[in-house]
Amino acid sequence: MTSYPRVSRNITLDRCDKFTSKDFFSDVNLYSRLYKKRTDSEKFIKLLVYKVPQLLRISFDEAMRGKYEPAKRGDSFGPSWSTQWFHISVTIPKDWKGEEVQFLWNANNEGMIWTIDGIPLQGLTGGGGNDRRVEYILTRQSQGGEKFEFYLEMACNGMFGNGLNGIINPPDPQRQFTLEQVELAIPHKKAWQLFYDFEIILNIAKELPQDSLKATQALYTANKIINTFQPHEENSIDEALLISKEFLKHKNGSSDQFKLTAVGNCHIDTAWLWPFDETKRKVARSWSTQVGLMDIYPEYKFVGSQAQQFEWLKELYPKLFKKIQEKSGQFLPIGGTWVEMDCNIPSGESFCRQFLFGQRFFEKNFGHRCKIFWLPDTFGYSAQLPQIIKGAGLKYFFTQKLSWNNINKFPNTTFNWIGIDGSEVLTHMCPAETYVGQCYPSELINSVKNHKDKEWSNEALLLFGNGDGGGGPLASMIERLRRLKDIDGLPKVEIGSADDFYERVEKNSSELVSWKGELYFELHRGTYTSHAKIKQYNRKSEFLLRDVELLLALTSHVNKEFTYPKDILDKLWKYVLLNQFHDVLPGSSIGMVYDDANKFYEEVEKTGIELLGKAFNSLLKIPKYASNDENGLIIFNTLGWSRTEVIELPINSGENKKSRYVLVKDVDGMSAKALDIEKHVNADFVLAEASINEDFYFLINQFISVKFDKHCRLISLFDKRLNREVIPVGQYGNSFKIYEDIPIFWDAWDVEIYHLQKGRDAGLGGTVKIHEISGSRASLLFETKLSETSTLRQVISITAFSTRLDFETTVDWNENRQFLKVEFPFDITCDYATYETQFGFVQRPTHYNTSWDTAKFEVCGHKYADLSEYGYGVALLNDCKYGYATLGNVMRLSLLRSPKAPDDNCDIGVHQFKYAIFPHIGSFLESNVVREAYQFNVPLLVKTTSKEFVNSYESKTYFNIENAPNVILNTIKRAEDSDDIILRLYEAYGGQAVARLRSSLQIDHIYETNILEDNKYLVDYTSEDGAIIKFKPFQIITLKIVLS
Repeated sequence: MTSYPRVSRNITLDRCDKFTSKDFFSDVNLYSRLYKKRTDSEKFIKLLVYKVPQLLRISFDEAMRGKYEPAKRGDSFGPSWSTQWFHISVTIPKDWKGEEVQFLWNANNEGMIWTIDGIPLQGLTGGGGNDRRVEYILTRQSQGGEKFEFYLEMACNGMFGNGLNGIINPPDPQRQFTLEQVELAIPHKKAWQLFYDFEIILNIAKELPQDSLKATQALYTANKIINTFQPHEENSIDEALLISKEFLKHKNGSSDQFKLTAVGNCHIDTAWLWPFDETKRKVARSWSTQVGLMDIYPEYKFVGSQAQQFEWLKELYPKLFKKIQEKSGQFLPIGGTWVEMDCNIPSGESFCRQFLFGQRFFEKNFGHRCKIFWLPDTFGYSAQLPQIIKGAGLKYFFTQKLSWNNINKFPNTTFNWIGIDGSEVLTHMCPAETYVGQCYPSELINSVKNHKDKEWSNEALLLFGNGDGGGGPLASMIERLRRLKDIDGLPKVEIGSADDFYERVEKNSSELVSWKGELYFELHRGTYTSHAKIKQYNRKSEFLLRDVELLLALTSHVNKEFTYPKDILDKLWKYVLLNQFHDVLPGSSIGMVYDDANKFYEEVEKTGIELLGKAFNSLLKIPKYASNDENGLIIFNTLGWSRTEVIELPINSGENKKSRYVLVKDVDGMSAKALDIEKHVNADFVLAEASINEDFYFLINQFISVKFDKHCRLISLFDKRLNREVIPVGQYGNSFKIYEDIPIFWDAWDVEIYHLQKGRDAGLGGTVKIHEISGSRASLLFETKLSETSTLRQVISITAFSTRLDFETTVDWNENRQFLKVEFPFDITCDYATYETQFGFVQRPTHYNTSWDTAKFEVCGHKYADLSEYGYGVALLNDCKYGYATLGNVMRLSLLRSPKAPDDNCDIGVHQFKYAIFPHIGSFLESNVVREAYQFNVPLLVKTTSKEFVNSYESKTYFNIENAPNVILNTIKRAEDSDDIILRLYEAYGGQAVARLRSSLQIDHIYETNILEDNKYLVDYTSEDGAIIKFKPFQIITLKIVLS
């Protein structure tokens, strides 16, 4: 008979929690015994500090030249983002001989230990969270009395920046950090062993079903350990360890037990709640620590992604980079891309360059390419990614972000992801549903519980390590994994390689299910719109670099004296790719990040335009004397088909500047045309007209007649070709709506479904007038107030030779959590709308039939979205927007948001952008919407010149695609490792094609390659017949043109 009563489970659990608590009873519980001895005496620790001025982040060598002054525990340092360098001198007490001695430092911010000769050793993270790492091992066996000298670089920011009263809030610029702890300590190794054992046992008791035998045994064991422990009796720790080891020694019996491969990782956001320059230090802090852990734990493996971060390390911390190269069996590069990019907004070509730059870096510096596209944290995944992943030499895909879906639970864990072209990629989403696992039994249990494909695969990945702000795995995590390796009642877990995991799954799991199309993320839909300027810069930079590369590649062959500026182009591309990181381009970073990102884009723009001008003159051999003349025009069409357009000419007349328009007919694709300005300005052609009748305003050309009301809402678009009205009676196009935009938490990230319940008309009133009538173009000017604090100015125009109706828009936006959209109703019935994605399109429902349909209340599209029925359709084009929504016959384009976190100035200011509607005969698949969207975004390149040059110029078509209007010649660039020319083409409409490629260049032979430009096979080519290139639906084909 027992002498004490039964204690309830809840009371016992509370008791157990307090046993290891540092906040409760820490003078008598196990926490009190974790260190044998401690001292913070200035007799043993001496501090000097150099406070770096002007928020500079300086190198080690610069820090050595600083002026140091005494410092002590209790001192405060700041402000936010400042840096302090400490010179630390330590003397080990003589009576500590034979002991491991640790240096403990906590200032509630980040820091890094350096040797006196400038080698980074380990990162430190202050505070009291899971990411806390305040200890640095000075010696594993002290001699007693020895001295140590080192430096500590303190960064005045927390792991997640400096948010004011909340992690995602804008930074507090005046935050101060107090040095709370500076100590030497001897860890009590056996007490720490008991601590780790107890954590595992207690977590098993909590997480397994409470009526299970194992949970009951675990709680009994934990309680028995507490009863055995006596805070002042050393033997009691040994006795408690015997109890814990007895529980933990029981193993799983079956060899086919569910298995987890634990992968150490450190997801470091390349910028987010801190600027790019702080990320460079986060990488060094985090990765130096992991190298140190590898010396302690030989079984430990760590994966590092994002080639950009490796390049920063190589440039700024070369000694640490060399250490990482030497740890090739433990420190494993992964991912294959330049950064972990957003997978909604970048173009298809940007995707290709992410892999091209990333894979080439890893191959050059680590001797191999990556196999796994590693993307734990981004906000949706394009349906074209599987083809691009395989084309870049990777085989597998990893993420976990879809576990955040807030409407539907994604149904698969391990499956084959099929892209729009039919390419398949083996995909795994870790069922623990996190990439920052802490290695507790709960994560193992959840990995089994949440795994949705156990009938086909009995293993999964477990990602562990602190992330987002860096840090990575802690020693405590590896200690827990050692204990969890094989415990009865839990899945087996072992640190291993992600590559090996995928290869096993591929070999052993032949009946996996498939998912076709995009992996739509049911959260963070606001990122299609937030920070409009960054998205505009991205679109403009992608197309600018496209044109620059095209002209430079051609020029380098036509003009042998021209030096191809590869290093400059690589730099510009790296800026664009860097800004496509998944918290930068989506608009979810602090304002400091966009200060830097805009500077990068400004350099891309400035240098790109300079290169474009030089290449233009050199390729077309425009003499200097003709460059300043304005009587002739030379026009280059960088698209792959003939264009007839009205172009604007800026003409200087004294101090006044006015616009004239010129009709340019039949400019062949990839070709230039020379024109006499005077002849074309005065040429006779059909007019575009503008007129007013009472309160109605009209724009008319030979194809369409457009009618606006006094609010400049589109009330009629009449297609003369078919005698068809496009706008339904009683509905309004170009109608502006402002919605209240208050999400549940993630301000810049999320627009929630309920915003649609709280919208209002905007822009009513104002003024409308005829803006210009030039014969070839007619336009209206609309000016109005959107609210008390925001205004809109819009020039609405048509030309004489197109059905396209353009809206050139300027908005001065000053709102608080409001969302501006423009909507167009079309007299069209279809259950789905078509949206451009990278190198193709996806179709999404126009109804809310199911929860999966409803979840897509806001979606991503690129240059166009289209609503078509049999025989007719209308496309909504844009030059820099990505958020769309279509319900029934109403299509909306998302224009501007105004979130206040993490950037409280997001989108405030003046914005200029364009959108257009393009009615077309035939359904989308029969239309030329794709070409029109390109033309809307890629203007003809125009340069004034002399009449003499115009009269002497002989046009040539550099490349031509025949017999395949559904094939787009998207990219012309110089090959990476030779002076060959690379072409990238794709099928745009989801059909087959047999295209004939011709060129005026002297081609020796052609290879089809992968995205990395490895030759696959030779393509038949003759100068007379060209080359026949066969396309499957949505296929991307890369060709290497070897010139004679």
